[in-house]
Amino acid sequence: MTFRTERPLDDIDWALLKELQADGRLSYNELGRRVNLSSPAVAERVRRLEDAGVITGYHARVDAEHAGFPVAAFVQMRCDQDRCLLKTSTAADYPEVVEVHKLSGDHCSMLKVRAGSMAHFEGLLERLGKHGQMRTSVVLSTQYEGRPVEPGSDDWTGATQSVGWSRSD
Repeated sequence: MTFRTERPLDDIDWALLKELQADGRLSYNELGRRVNLSSPAVAERVRRLEDAGVITGYHARVDAEHAGFPVAAFVQMRCDQDRCLLKTSTAADYPEVVEVHKLSGDHCSMLKVRAGSMAHFEGLLERLGKHGQMRTSVVLSTQYEGRPVEPGSDDWTGATQSVGWSRSD
């Protein structure tokens, strides 16, 4: 379900989001202290952000490797129509899948998966293979992840125009 805020996010909303993304367990008192608002004002703003779907939940961040799943990989799927992964299975069928993204282009979806070993990963690929063709990339190391959502820059621009590819009639 997609939500839209009734109003654009202001600087205080972004300050609250920044603090909550860094530590979702902060009390309204502590949030208020950090953004210079009263606890009731913070509670009201957080409730509005939740109701608008901007805040979708509060989560513990788990280190998958320390939890026993050291193998990370991305699997691009090119599913057969009658065996499409997203139409013929559920999340419960593949607990190793931690993210699913529908794609444009040559592949229909990209999965981020976690496995306890290479043998476990191989077995997962055998199970996924019944849905169609796959292209896999094993993650050797992760350099950066978990970037918080931040406000956009005022100087962001759209795509540049292609010079030399316009009709000159």
